[in-house]
Amino acid sequence: MDLKRLTDRVFYTMFSKESDRPVLGYINGQTRSLMVDAGNSKYHVALFNKAVRKEGLRIPEIVAITHWHWDHTFGMHAAEGVTIAHEKTNAKLAELAEWEWTDIEMKKRLAAGIEIEFADTCIRNEYPSLSEIRVVASDISFDGTMEIDLGGITAQLHHVTSPHSDDSVCILVPQERVLFVGDAVGVDYYKDCYLDKDKLRSLLTAIEGFDFDTCVVGHAEPVSKQKIVAVMNSLLER
Repeated sequence: MDLKRLTDRVFYTMFSKESDRPVLGYINGQTRSLMVDAGNSKYHVALFNKAVRKEGLRIPEIVAITHWHWDHTFGMHAAEGVTIAHEKTNAKLAELAEWEWTDIEMKKRLAAGIEIEFADTCIRNEYPSLSEIRVVASDISFDGTMEIDLGGITAQLHHVTSPHSDDSVCILVPQERVLFVGDAVGVDYYKDCYLDKDKLRSLLTAIEGFDFDTCVVGHAEPVSKQKIVAVMNSLLER
């Protein structure tokens, strides 16, 4: 895994399809640094930290979460920094923390429609030993918006309406004109890939209102503001 430079102070790592590892972000402030999303396991976090050290950067003191899905949160327990998530994210993580992560129980949840096949398959790819799964809530929670001063640069956390997940958070770095959106521009996999166009319109309005040039998405290469807006309009026309 390599840390790719997006701007002077913003970096990202590539996604991986085999076990659905998402893009992770790194925002480098003068006094503190921030990691966007916590990855899907302690192994994912370890690779991220190795890439950070390779670039001569410090391990992030803060980790901000974009939404509750396992691939963005199951590395939280292994992150060295203070974790921050929306209240709705923590509510869902508290629920998952009560689950038993065994072959039998995972099959039961799959059969009951509580879990989806894609997530089940990817979790098993990431965790040959299911006993290593550990789900935790964040150290700090917020509602609405939150601004974090990293020293000469800020990270603005905005809870947004999204068709993908009700707890979706966008992270704007105004000084670098970069917006992290996680998987906010996407269907709801837990509702048979349903696309709520009203929620998508609300998200489009929010994204158009942010002042940025580059959008970092959860499972693809970064795109321009014009491109992400075009993608959303295309989805609305579908």
